[in-house]
Amino acid sequence: MSATEAAVRVDAPAINAPAESEADRLRRQILAIVVPEPRKMSYQEFLAWLDEDTLAEWVDGEVVLMSPAKREHQNVADFLLRTIADYVEAKGLGEVISAPFQMKLERGREPDLIFVATEHLPQLQETFLDGPADLVVEVASEESRSRDRGEK
Repeated sequence: MSATEAAVRVDAPAINAPAESEADRLRRQILAIVVPEPRKMSYQEFLAWLDEDTLAEWVDGEVVLMSPAKREHQNVADFLLRTIADYVEAKGLGEVISAPFQMKLERGREPDLIFVATEHLPQLQETFLDGPADLVVEVASEESRSRDRGEK
């Protein structure tokens, strides 16, 4: 058996376990290939692993995958982005950035919106903000409540 076959092998479901759909089975196989082995990694290793198509955060040195946002969530986030960004631009106050964009503190989080005041713009890196934003907006969803609170 090759390393790839070993990485995507899915064990048979336990007796009396609900049947797994084909879509769920394929998702688990894909995640087995895409998601790094559970291990601690530095933020720099996380950034090297992460690409712009992967929805993930870095929490306590581990990768936390996120599901895509629902339309209602995006509508709220987009409205707030347009409103805040228009004001910030009109007043020349700094920059507003929407997800996906990392904000690195003790954890690498990806808020829905961040505002960085002009005096803090040097903290902006190519793929993340190195430090706290001046304003952070997170549109809460059922799926993300515990993650947004910093719970595991």
